[in-house]
Amino acid sequence: MKTNKRVSKLLAPNTKIYLMILAIFAFVITLFSVYLGILSGIVLLFLLYYNWISNHERSKKWESYIETLSADIDSAARYAILNLPFPLTLLDLDGKITWYNSNFIELFPDTRLLGKDINELVSSLTLDKITNSESGYIDVKLGERYYRISHNIVEVNKDSKDKKFIVMLYWIDITEYNKLKELYSDERSIVAIVQVDNYEDVLEGTKEEKQMFILAEIDRRISVWASRMNAVIKKYQKDRYIVVFENKFLENLEAKRFAILDDIREIDMGNKSPVTLSIGVGSLGRNLGKLEEYAFSALELALSRGGDQAVVRVKGEFKFYGGKTKAVEKRNRVKARVIAHGLRPLIDESPQVFIMGHKFPDMDSFGAAIGIYRAVVNRGKDAYIVLNQVNDAIFSVYDLFVDNKNYKFIGEEDALEMITDKDLLVVVDTHRPSYTEAPKLLEETDRVVLIDHHRMGTEQIENVVLRYTEPYASSTCELVTEILQYIDSKHNIDKIEAEALLAGISVDTKNFSFKTGVRTFEAASFLRRLGADTTLVKQLFQDDLETFIARSNLVSTAKMFNEHIAIAICPPNISNQQLVSAQGADELLNIRGITASFVIGKKNEGLVFISGRSLGDINVQVILEKLGGGGHLEVAGAQMMDISIEEAQAQLEDAIMKYFNKEE
Repeated sequence: MKTNKRVSKLLAPNTKIYLMILAIFAFVITLFSVYLGILSGIVLLFLLYYNWISNHERSKKWESYIETLSADIDSAARYAILNLPFPLTLLDLDGKITWYNSNFIELFPDTRLLGKDINELVSSLTLDKITNSESGYIDVKLGERYYRISHNIVEVNKDSKDKKFIVMLYWIDITEYNKLKELYSDERSIVAIVQVDNYEDVLEGTKEEKQMFILAEIDRRISVWASRMNAVIKKYQKDRYIVVFENKFLENLEAKRFAILDDIREIDMGNKSPVTLSIGVGSLGRNLGKLEEYAFSALELALSRGGDQAVVRVKGEFKFYGGKTKAVEKRNRVKARVIAHGLRPLIDESPQVFIMGHKFPDMDSFGAAIGIYRAVVNRGKDAYIVLNQVNDAIFSVYDLFVDNKNYKFIGEEDALEMITDKDLLVVVDTHRPSYTEAPKLLEETDRVVLIDHHRMGTEQIENVVLRYTEPYASSTCELVTEILQYIDSKHNIDKIEAEALLAGISVDTKNFSFKTGVRTFEAASFLRRLGADTTLVKQLFQDDLETFIARSNLVSTAKMFNEHIAIAICPPNISNQQLVSAQGADELLNIRGITASFVIGKKNEGLVFISGRSLGDINVQVILEKLGGGGHLEVAGAQMMDISIEEAQAQLEDAIMKYFNKEE
């Protein structure tokens, strides 16, 4: 391109070159003849003068042409602005209207616009919002129409020392676009998987001649529920349905908190146990396959939280509805046998097995770890229990094992140095990675086994090779005890190990008064046959005088909130605050009229913890989930960092109020 420009310049006519050639010729002529040289010089001077005059005239004509063209462009620009096909507004830097076109008047008929603040016309619109919008535009609604407002800041007097700016607002009508967008959103497909939680138990507890009536009534109520949404429904298993409906019905389902859950529970046709549903809903998936995947994961979460609830998954987020009743105990132990048979080869294939519970372990966490330790040792493998520190909740049971060389307790740092990707990691009594004793261990191996009895939350350990989560179980120790019965036929379990497992069951059931089912007593009976001493187990729960006094002071200072809920603050400057808080929350439930209790405490390292207890009418798990905690309907807890006791109490009270507002 550069070469072509040079050639075109060389070939283009240039008067300067011609004049230079004439000057050379005049000089040469002068050498031969002075008179002819003078004549040539005169001619050359004339040509130079003529060339200057021509260039000057041409320049003036060009300037005149440019000025005329600029005036034409300015005139065209002014005409275009005045006759824009959409509303245009000019604002000063105070947000006041300085000018507008005719289309803008139609937006606000019979209104004096000049000098008015834009915020007076549209309450949701301010100059700061307009200029600071990250997207470069703001959408507003005027009457029945929607407008997208874009802006441009213009300097109007660049030549003056006093700079002046105006803000131009372009109002683009996007009403039809919004209607199309809403229509698309309303008609998006939603996939729901509905499962009858206790199908087998309901039939077993019903007379044979009435079983068909119950099944027909379940089908009828679910079909009526689906027909109200114009949904497609298909029963593809004896206890499962798939429902496909439009997104516009989802908001109504959520507003009514999935009333079908209560409707199904009211079925009473001779069945001894109530019928309950679990519903998993998938929304905002890329396609139907993704929606089905979302629905199944939501259903799995609903079942792992105890059933009788609906879980809506919107991409990576979950919303929970229902969960008012206790988890129904499954009387057969088929799953426990399957888990035991699945765990056995995983242990056999691992060079080492590491076992860990949750931070600030309790009897259930420690007892479950001891039970898994025994299962691993019986398979002839090296086992290690990861334990960073011993707190007041477990020191009495820990003393039974610490001096015995057969048990190996290691800290997080040692575990990180020893573990390899071929080793097995067993996590007990928690499903939250951040709550585990050593969260970094989860990153060192993909071979993770999870055993837990808490209702699942949105934060959970992913990609486990074996998962055993049963929210109906009284404790993780109960689940581990059942595994021990099937993993090895010899039942080679020491007396103190059986006592540790029984202590874990006892502490989570409050001495067999809470969440105690048939299988809980069967597990306790098995441990008793192995030699567990109930007297020794009771001694493990004995408190010193300081703890007893602290607990009494805590109960005496409790205050009522919302009629039937007690909130207390754990006394500071005591060594075992978490233990006292848990015991205090239990004690408060013994007071007539209190159906739920919360105790707030703070450890020296800045950790604020909350212990929640309930008699079953109030779901403390749902309340404490709002604060990042979790647990069960009757027993739950939460932990918060960098917050004061007063702030934690305010957040707790706010969570309680939101819980009751939703229930209403």
